[in-house]
Amino acid sequence: MSHDLQAKRQEWEEKVLAPFVARDPNWAQNLETPSQIPEDLLYLPPDTVGDTYAAEYLTQLGFPGQYPFTRGIYPNMYRGRLWTMRQYAGYATAEETNARYKYLLNQGQTGLSVAFDLPTQIGYDADHSFAQGEVGKVGVSVSSLADMESLFSGIPLDKVSTSMTINAPAAVLLAMYIAVARKQGVSLDQLRGTVQNDILKEYIARGTYIFPPAPSMRLITDMFQYCKQHMPRWNTISISGYHIREAGATAVQEIAFTFANAIAYVEAALKAGLQVDEFAPQLTFFFAAQNHLLEEVAKFRAARRLWARLMRDRFGARDPKSMMLRFHTQTAGVALTAQQPMNNIVRVTIQALAAVLGGTQSLHTNSMDEALSLPTEDTVQVALRTQQIIAYESGVTDTVDPLAGSYYVEHLTDEIERRVIAYLERIDRMGGALGAIESGFMQREIQESAYRYQQAVESGQRVVVGVNRFQVREEKRLRPLRIDESVQEAQAQRLKELRAQRDQSAVARALTELEAAAAGNENVMPYILQAVEAYATLGEICGILRRVFGEYRAASGIF
Repeated sequence: MSHDLQAKRQEWEEKVLAPFVARDPNWAQNLETPSQIPEDLLYLPPDTVGDTYAAEYLTQLGFPGQYPFTRGIYPNMYRGRLWTMRQYAGYATAEETNARYKYLLNQGQTGLSVAFDLPTQIGYDADHSFAQGEVGKVGVSVSSLADMESLFSGIPLDKVSTSMTINAPAAVLLAMYIAVARKQGVSLDQLRGTVQNDILKEYIARGTYIFPPAPSMRLITDMFQYCKQHMPRWNTISISGYHIREAGATAVQEIAFTFANAIAYVEAALKAGLQVDEFAPQLTFFFAAQNHLLEEVAKFRAARRLWARLMRDRFGARDPKSMMLRFHTQTAGVALTAQQPMNNIVRVTIQALAAVLGGTQSLHTNSMDEALSLPTEDTVQVALRTQQIIAYESGVTDTVDPLAGSYYVEHLTDEIERRVIAYLERIDRMGGALGAIESGFMQREIQESAYRYQQAVESGQRVVVGVNRFQVREEKRLRPLRIDESVQEAQAQRLKELRAQRDQSAVARALTELEAAAAGNENVMPYILQAVEAYATLGEICGILRRVFGEYRAASGIF
C-alpha cells in the first residue's frame, strides 16, 4: 500500500470511524471466520500497488462513510447496525393487516411497510363505484383516519419505523399517520419512516396517478417543507427505481431514470425556495434487486458514487448527508414464477444477498407464493428468515464492501456509472425528466427493454428454470391467500357509520379551507391534516384536490 493510502486510512480511522463507533453501542470490533481467521473491518489494495493506483482508488472508491460513498454510507456498515428488515405487507381490512404486522414484529421484523389497495392508491373510498372488486385485494383498504387508527392499534409509533408505499395521495396518508401519532401522544419529531411520494415514476411505469405533473410536484414540495419544520426524522420521498425495473428496465435504465426523476424533485424544491442541504438529507431511494448477483452489486455501488457527485457538483450540496444515497431494496417480483414456486426461495436469496453486498439500508424479501397470490403467514416467515440467515449466518456482514477490488465488480461499477451518465445527459437535452416523460422517451425505452427480455426467454436464449427449461408436471400447489368479497361490504358499512357519527360542519369547514389553500399558494399539508382529523375521508379530500388541480390523462399508448 502506498504511503499516501496508508496515511489516508489512518486519518479516516481517527476522524470518521472513531467518532462514529464511539456513539454506537453495537460496534463489533473483533470478528473471525469459523476457521479462526481474523476479519478486518475494511480491506484495501495491497502494499505493492503504486501511487497512480492508490490515487485512482481514493478518487473512485475512497472509504466507507466518506465521499464518494462507493463503499457504503456508514464507516462500519453492518458491523454497527444491520439493515432494517422491512417486510411489505397489507391486505383486506386494517384489523387483519394490524394482526399481520404484530405477527411480523414478533418474528423479528424491525420495521413496518404498508401496502395499500388500489382504490386507496388512486384516492377513492372503499364504497366508490370505481373501487368495486378491488377493495383489500393488493393491499389494505384505508379510507379514513378511523382505518389508520385500526391499522396501527397497539403499535407505538415512536418505537417503529414505518414505510408507506403511496404516491398520488401521499399527503393524505401521511396526514392520517400524523393524526394517529398525535392520538398516541407521540410528538412528530419522534416519527421515523418514509412515504414513497414519487409521482414521476407513476407517469413512467406504474400508472397510479391522479393529478397532472405540476400540482403533483407542488404537493411533494409542500411535504418537503412541512416535514423539514415538524418531522426531521421522516424521509419525505423514496424515489423509486423498483417499479421502473419491474416494468422491464435494465439495471442501467433503473438508475438513470430514477436519478432523472430525483434531479427533477431537487430542482422543484430549489425553485420552491428550499436550500439543498435543508431537504436533501431526507431524500431516500427504492431499488429492485434482480437475479444477476454481481451486476446488482455493481449497480448499487455505482449509484451511490454517482449520486454523491451529482449532489456535490451539480447542486452544490455541502452537507455530507445530502450526498449519501440511502436506499431500500425489494427483491424482484417480476422474477417470481408461478411454476415450481419453491424455486423462488433461491431467487429471493440471491437477490437479497446482492442487496446486502451492495450496502442497502433496508430490505424486503418477497415470498415464494407471490406469483400466485398475496403471501400467507408461512411463506412470509420463510422470506423473513432468508434475511435473518444472511444477516446472522453468512458472514457477509462482517466486512464493509467485501467485493471491492474484484476486477469484474469494479469494471461493472465503472461501466454502469458511465452508461447512466450518458442517459442523464440525453434526458437533460430533452428538458429533464418531465420533458422525457411527456415525449414518451423513458416509457419507450422500458418497453423496448422488456420486449427484448421476453424474446430472449421465448427463444430459450435466457433460461428461466421451471419455465422454459427443467419443467415438471405439477400437481401439488401452494395454497393461495384469498380475499373475501365481503371485505368491500364491511368497509362500505364502516364508512356509512363514520359519516353518520362525525361532525359534519367540521368536515365541511375543513374541506372548504383546503380547497381555498389548494387554489392559492399556501402549503396544503396543515389543511389536509385538519380535514383528516375531522374524519373527512380519503375520497372526499382527493375529490377537493381533483376539483382544483384536475386529473391527468396520459397520451394514447402511455400510462
